[in-house]
Amino acid sequence: MRKLKVSELNRISVEEFKEAKKLPLVVVLDNVRSVYNVGSVFRTCDAFRVESIYLCGISAQPPQIELHKTALGAEFTVDWHYFKDTRDAIKSLHEQGFIVYSIEQAEGSTMLQDVQLDKSKKYAIVMGHEVKGVQQEVVDMSDNCIEIPQYGTKHSLNVSVTTGIVIWDLFKKLR
Repeated sequence: MRKLKVSELNRISVEEFKEAKKLPLVVVLDNVRSVYNVGSVFRTCDAFRVESIYLCGISAQPPQIELHKTALGAEFTVDWHYFKDTRDAIKSLHEQGFIVYSIEQAEGSTMLQDVQLDKSKKYAIVMGHEVKGVQQEVVDMSDNCIEIPQYGTKHSLNVSVTTGIVIWDLFKKLR
């Protein structure tokens, strides 16, 4: 087996990316404090052609050198919007017809593998602060919560890792 060269990866240009059909998914970052996590989320959203990222509260916004370090230019391809208050972002998403899921361990949450999606609808996922998670007020505004089952001693994952897992699963269900 031979590793592929960069020239063999069939990468599209920024312009082609902007014009390409997007996954009907918005990723909302609710006060994600690490600029590196925000950059990683941008890169994952680029990989799966996510429609947009909503950066909320203290979540870092481009341009920032540290964000670029992990985004590797994805901050130029993926559309993003800033909201001072995450609740305003959720309200806007609901007004646009999105179904909003907070990614959180909560009473009555749906395990990721059990989530059923309708390909004719639009979805948003809310990712929370690295320590505090998604704000309770935001959970209350969400249509439901999705939880990733975990079987070790640490029932938490890094927010950028969690985002990648959830996007991959939703991508498979929506494409």
